[in-house]
Amino acid sequence: MGTTEDFEEFARVQIPRLYRTAWLLAGDRHHAEDLVQETLANLLKVWQRIDSPAAYARTALVRTYISQRRRKSWSERPTAELPETAERVGDPELRMALQSALAELAPLDRAVLVLRFFEDRSVEQVALDLGKKTSAITTRTARALDRLRAVLGDGADQLIAL
Repeated sequence: MGTTEDFEEFARVQIPRLYRTAWLLAGDRHHAEDLVQETLANLLKVWQRIDSPAAYARTALVRTYISQRRRKSWSERPTAELPETAERVGDPELRMALQSALAELAPLDRAVLVLRFFEDRSVEQVALDLGKKTSAITTRTARALDRLRAVLGDGADQLIAL
């Protein structure tokens, strides 16, 4: 055990069994093929160190499946038609100015403003989400808004339209 030829022989014998398990887990031929491929690629990396390759492959397959299910891309499905796009209201130039102004803020300041005003979360919720004290969020919000107003100038009053 341990040579590339041994691995290739193991893969030839085990692919049907792994594929069947992957298909039952995923319920989709394409995802099942991806699962088997990723499992075998991971198995090859540790091939020389494992004692029971069949058991390892089954465990790796299930863990790979669970890991892939956590990814957002797992639930994406191709469609024949593009979905309808939402009609954008407001001034696109103002929206671009806001995006540019937000880019000039520190990442934490940007996160605070987005969570507070675009996702409409309370100070307490933002503090909990970011692992900060509520007083720190209040202070950071005020300072970030001041910087945003300074960057936007007269356009800051129009942000309500967004």
